[in-house]
Parts: sequence; structure tokens; C-alpha cells
Amino acid sequence: QLQLVESGGGLVQPGGSLRLSCAASGFTLDYYVIGWFRQAPGKEREGVSCIRRDGVTTYYSVSVKGRFTISRDNAKNTVYLQMNSLKPDDTAVYSCAASPGIYCSLYASSATYHYWGQGTQVTVSS
Repeated sequence: QLQLVESGGGLVQPGGSLRLSCAASGFTLDYYVIGWFRQAPGKEREGVSCIRRDGVTTYYSVSVKGRFTISRDNAKNTVYLQMNSLKPDDTAVYSCAASPGIYCSLYASSATYHYWGQGTQVTVSS
């Protein structure tokens, strides 16, 4: 069964850090572009970051650029999202998704991203 599982979410104070993990089972992430998306209550899903197969080419939304870092460890079949300087506005359910395409996209299209995880809750609050 092809599956993506996110972990690492939780409650953190403003200014704190979390590292999210996106682990794949049933397929190899090497051949996929991986995106991270988030959805806050009452808001549309938002693209946060994505990383191409080369592990070097990355993209970030304006709202997280400079604070978040995406990386991949193909040996562990896992993609990470390091989140620093967290703000209350970062509170959301964070999900990862896999695309068999070549290019990164921050649009949460099922036509682009074929596999989605269930998400992990991140809450930034004092």
C-alpha cells in the first residue's frame, strides 16, 4: 500500500521550532517531487514548500521563506520540514504530498500531487 505519514507536529510557543517528517511506505520517494501544504481552520489549503528530486532545488511560499527549510534523505525515504521562528499564523494541519512530475508546485492539485498524507497538527501558541 502506497502511503505517506507525517509526524513531528505539536504545540510550540511563538519563536519556537519544530521539525516535521514525511515518511513514505510502499514506494520510493527518490522519484517524486515532494510538497508540504498546510490548512488552517476556515482557510484554503496553502502550499508551503516543495523540493525537487535532486534534493537541491527548493521553493517556499513568501510567508515562510527564511524561516522554514525543506530537505530530503532518500536513504531514509523521508522528507523533512524544519520550521523555525514559528508564529501563531503558522498554526495549521501540515500535510505532505508526492508528485511524479519534474517541477515543483505550491498548488495543491490532485492532478499534480498523486499521494497525500493525513497530516499533522502544528499549534503555535503561548
